[in-house]
Amino acid sequence: MKNLSTETKIIGGIAILTIVLLLGGIFLFSSQQSQESSVPEEQIVSRVGLHWHPKLEVYVKGVRQEIPANLGIAGNIHHEMHTHTEDAKDGVIHMEMSGVVTKDETKLSNFFKIWGKEFSKNQIFDKVNGKEGKVKMIVNGQDNYEFESYLMKDKDNIEIRYE
Repeated sequence: MKNLSTETKIIGGIAILTIVLLLGGIFLFSSQQSQESSVPEEQIVSRVGLHWHPKLEVYVKGVRQEIPANLGIAGNIHHEMHTHTEDAKDGVIHMEMSGVVTKDETKLSNFFKIWGKEFSKNQIFDKVNGKEGKVKMIVNGQDNYEFESYLMKDKDNIEIRYE
């Protein structure tokens, strides 16, 4: 066998690396395409991800409830919906999602699941509709009856009250 020159080895290595990268790109592209095609068009909010900041305020009997800072961020866990120290006191929810984003992923109920709190048309935290009060939701100044199913949008002002 004839010894290959260093130049030939480098060119061969570059060729093999190029082929591997091309095949990897094709694989990633095809898997993204199959993910997109499995989601009905009417369920897609964005195909290129999103970075939204709705605001949430919760009041129980007139007392504003604190939304914890860094909710959804701990160690290696970084939920697509989370809060940050600098603006949690203002009720800012960070929605940072990549790729195809569906309506289900933007539901208000998802944030409450991450928070570990109950929320529905009948309950906020441990407060259930009854003689003591009732859950009410206002979005951007208008009464809203979608409650946990509400699809959050960028810059929404969401207010939940138990009165």
